[in-house]
Amino acid sequence: MFTGIIEATGKIATVAPLEGEGLRVMVVSENLKLNDVVLGDSIAVSGACMTVVAKTEHSFKFDISAESLRCTVGLDDPGREVNLEKALRMGDRLGGHLVSGHVDGLGEVLKFAEVGESWQLVVQAEKALAKFIAIKGSVVINGVSLTTNQVKDVNDRCIFSVNLIPHTVAVTTLRHLKVGDQVNLEIDLIARYLERMLPEADPFEALKKRKG
Repeated sequence: MFTGIIEATGKIATVAPLEGEGLRVMVVSENLKLNDVVLGDSIAVSGACMTVVAKTEHSFKFDISAESLRCTVGLDDPGREVNLEKALRMGDRLGGHLVSGHVDGLGEVLKFAEVGESWQLVVQAEKALAKFIAIKGSVVINGVSLTTNQVKDVNDRCIFSVNLIPHTVAVTTLRHLKVGDQVNLEIDLIARYLERMLPEADPFEALKKRKG
């Protein structure tokens, strides 16, 4: 589990093919403390949970499957800067929200502009994710926990916006975004389970009957 609060950024240093399908990727970061990381631990790389298979003082490697490559963006591009967060430990502060590190889909940046003292980021997501994205709800963009301010369904797409404070822009890779870029999206964990438990039911039907 993660919180969506980025600890450091790093750069993809090398990408090597594995036998069959998939890649072994090495990430280098001068600022992510890896002294407490052991092989088998999880690190979120731009929002995708990856297992550490090798490490040095300032780098780690992970294997990514062909399926994960199809569902994510930005994890196989040497030189690309990525957001990094180590997995939660019991007793850690939950600064963002509960994040699983499982990317649910890709979004497209429609706008990224400075507005007053903050930045507005507008993203277009697939319609399948629309019911999980709510005003004042939580969403993860490239591993960063953010709060949605506006949500609008347009044809077969869901368009939502978030505001970024200067600190978030300064310490994450979101500062590099431009119109047309794809981003990794993760919906709220609680919404995911509610949809599974109530696939066809009206969640307020029981309350209506009780009041009646």
